[in-house]
Order: sequence, then C-alpha cells, then structure tokens
Amino acid sequence: MITRYALFEGKVKDGQTEAFRRDVIETVLPKWKAFPGALDVRVSFAEKRDDGAPEYPMILAINYRDMAAVDAALASPARAESRAATEAVLSRYFEGRIHHHVTIANEFPLAGD
Repeated sequence: MITRYALFEGKVKDGQTEAFRRDVIETVLPKWKAFPGALDVRVSFAEKRDDGAPEYPMILAINYRDMAAVDAALASPARAESRAATEAVLSRYFEGRIHHHVTIANEFPLAGD
C-alpha cells in the first residue's frame, strides 16, 4: 500500500480552529475522496504535541494500491479541483506551508490478532 501524506505545517489563525475543521470536512474532504484510485482518506487534526515540536494542525493521508494509482490521481482533474478548494479554505484559516510525502506502508499486527 502507498500512502501520500500532506503535512500542514504552521498554525490555524486564533479562534478559527473549529471553523477550519468544519470547512475542511464539508468543503475539501469530498474533493480528496474523488481522487481516482484512492482507497481511503484520513484527515487527522492535531490535539496535542510535544514541547518544542513543530506545529501540524492537520495531516492528510490518502492510500493507493500502487504508485501508478498515485500518479494517475495527481494527473487527474480531481487534483486541480481539490487544490482550488484547499487553497480557498486555507486562505481563510491557515498560516504556513504544506509539504507532501509518499510512503510505502508496512503493517505488523499484534500477536493474537
């Protein structure tokens, strides 16, 4: 399984956390779910972090079967639509940058599972 992460490094404007989260779920999540080949989408909102750790108010993870599916999703019209929706929401609530990382997931079930 291939996971493409988007790490939102920075901060949500003061007093805007709930509005930011609501707009992401209502406005942007449907665009991310429309990526062709996406198996699932996980949106994680930060609740706590270690002292001195960088601030990531949101991390997006989209799973794909293989790199060909990632490439197809990134070349699709759905990506342009999601970028426009993301930028619209971020411009209202977020100060920072986004960077992407593509990983190969390895899962190790616990004994007895």
